[in-house]
Amino acid sequence: MTTSALFGRLTLDAIPYQNPIIMGTVGTVTVLGVLLVAWLTYQRRWAYLWNEWFTSVDHKRIGVMYIIFSVIMMLRGFADAIMMRTHQALAQGMGQGYLPPEHYDQIFSAHGTIMIIFVAMPFFIGLMNFVVPLQIGARDVAYPFLNSVSFWLTVASGLLVMVSLAVGDFSQAGWSGYPPYSELKFSPSTGVDYWMWSLQLGGIGTLVTGINFFVTILRMRAPGMSLMKMPIFTWTIFVTTVLIMFSFPVLTVTLALLAMDRYFDMHFFTNDFGGNQMMFANLFWIWGHPEVYIVVLPAFGIFSEVVSTFSKKRLFGYASMVYATIAIAILSFVVWLHHFFTMGSGANVNAFFGIATMIIAVPTGVKVFNWLFTMYRGRIEFTTAMMWSIGFIITFAVGGMTGVLLAVPGADFMLHNSEFLVAHFHNMLIPGALFGYFAGYNFWFPKMFGFRLDEKWGKRSFWSWLVGFYLAFMPLYALGFMGMPRRMSHYDNPYWQPYLIVALLGTFLIAFGIFSQIMQLAVSIRQRHALRDRTGDIWGSHSLEWSIPSPPAFYNFAKTPVVEDLYAFTYMKENGINPRATAPFAPIHMPRNSSIGVFLGLFTFTLGFGLVWHMWWLVVGSLFAILSLLVMRSSDDNVDYELSPQQVAVYEAEAYQSANQATEQHSADLATQG
Repeated sequence: MTTSALFGRLTLDAIPYQNPIIMGTVGTVTVLGVLLVAWLTYQRRWAYLWNEWFTSVDHKRIGVMYIIFSVIMMLRGFADAIMMRTHQALAQGMGQGYLPPEHYDQIFSAHGTIMIIFVAMPFFIGLMNFVVPLQIGARDVAYPFLNSVSFWLTVASGLLVMVSLAVGDFSQAGWSGYPPYSELKFSPSTGVDYWMWSLQLGGIGTLVTGINFFVTILRMRAPGMSLMKMPIFTWTIFVTTVLIMFSFPVLTVTLALLAMDRYFDMHFFTNDFGGNQMMFANLFWIWGHPEVYIVVLPAFGIFSEVVSTFSKKRLFGYASMVYATIAIAILSFVVWLHHFFTMGSGANVNAFFGIATMIIAVPTGVKVFNWLFTMYRGRIEFTTAMMWSIGFIITFAVGGMTGVLLAVPGADFMLHNSEFLVAHFHNMLIPGALFGYFAGYNFWFPKMFGFRLDEKWGKRSFWSWLVGFYLAFMPLYALGFMGMPRRMSHYDNPYWQPYLIVALLGTFLIAFGIFSQIMQLAVSIRQRHALRDRTGDIWGSHSLEWSIPSPPAFYNFAKTPVVEDLYAFTYMKENGINPRATAPFAPIHMPRNSSIGVFLGLFTFTLGFGLVWHMWWLVVGSLFAILSLLVMRSSDDNVDYELSPQQVAVYEAEAYQSANQATEQHSADLATQG
């Protein structure tokens, strides 16, 4: 491949003009983007977005931006899923489907990467950003500026994946990028580089987030909140941050070694000159299996909050839930080899990892029984959030049982590279992660924006997702037993096709579920006055975030609350303690907004783009800009300010006056409706 000093390996041939699917997608996205920019310009919203959102270091706004980013990426990742399912349903015998093999390979690689790294991760990080400081009675996270940097690093890495659609290509080596296929010899194009640098740069942002929240939870809890008085969601986030801090450095090193293989002709992961492909497999899954629990444990915390709230009971077995969470986290580091039982380990080694894998079912089972006992004899409200939780318990139990089956090395030898594994993997992560995030989104949305989501469209989305899931993935179990390998772009066995058509119908039903979620948001915004939360405690829940108005003030708490009980807000309600802070107030120390995070994200993107295309002047320039911004930030003393007691009093009065006005407006609306 030829290179130039200015554009590196980038030429006009990098744009796939010959592919109508890609060019149609790029054209549509471009038109929609132009319309959005024009609308924002017409509405004069750019200054508001820049000052109040893009440069914000407020954990709540960063959390909302994480969720928006995750939803955008989910639309891309799900579009890939529909294309794969449609292609597989058509590509039997003489039918060749509609995707060229190399495009199909890129799609399944992009789908896995996007859904795990750029949907699941930012969604739960968004929820934890919004909720955790409120639950522990803190005014912000420990390092607000780094929180902003982490978000923009994530956006930059996601943008790299999106750009690969129009400029160059994406990896064809699967989301796990096994060598030797991901080595330069077998993947000479830029696809693997896009995959590698997007994971590398985004991973650094995630690692910083993990450190940030670990310190926040340890050091910024309200007085009286001991570790065993933390809300269960905060506990799961705390354990998740530990997993992040131990596992993501392994990913960083692994990708750095792969980069040296590709850029400097090293041989860490090839068998030439002493390299070893199995080293990559071991290192990747030492990160990859804890990664599964990094996205699942926060969802477990959300389910616990939701089930307890809508069963009108305290969580059954709180202490056992905490210990089960810790046990799962520890075990997640000793099971990685079950991802490659067939790749040459001895029988004793396979037996050890198989048994360790089965043992994870024990603490997970403890959690399931605790959720069931919490519901037992409770006054259950079947809200949308609760229905996502119940749907999870049933569906996740099925996925767990198939996991126990795959933990048996003998069975794994037969099933591991088949559609059975695809079904199992989705059977764990869709209910175990996405259902939880959807439950949390419905649960905490009123706290974020001051009005709840429409229940009718919410339940339509739930049923569409649930039924669609079973239609889409149960046939894959059968196909796995019938011997269909995964990732096939064409097959000759006519008995497989009916199952793939049913799976396609399920995917379409899930698409209707996503449409229903969009409608749920649109209808809720339209009816926001009728759906307004006038109490701050719309669900009658237990923890501190519900003790303040919805949405919370930018400083969260006018006075730092004092915690007396595990269920801090319930304790206040039961003992007649008014949670509203009253004068006299003390000054509040707050961080200033900063645009440096945005520019760090921008130059991180140009750094990644330069590395992908070997544009070395762009790499050097981006590194220099990043270093300069860090020095500039380090020498800036004007990074915070202080709210006076008088200002706090004014903000508090406005917050409660706004709540009272909302109540009066709602009463007037009811009177008008007759």
